[in-house]
Amino acid sequence: MGLKELPELLSEEDMKKHKIPLPYRDRCAALLVPLNKCRLEGWYFPWNCQHERHIYEECQYLDFKRRVKELELQKQQQKEE
Repeated sequence: MGLKELPELLSEEDMKKHKIPLPYRDRCAALLVPLNKCRLEGWYFPWNCQHERHIYEECQYLDFKRRVKELELQKQQQKEE
């Protein structure tokens, strides 16, 4: 089961509460919270949190595609001006 759209952004307070590092405070931070919780509970064994990791990585990919599309639109608008 995959993502259809990106999750909602976490608030700054939630990100601070869950101690999410600054480089990871993006559109997928809401999925990083359960992934990190699973990792802590599972002693960081890679086979324990495969589903959570897959969903998080898929979110990262979709966010990357969204940013590329935005950049292409900006470039196209600049050419038109």
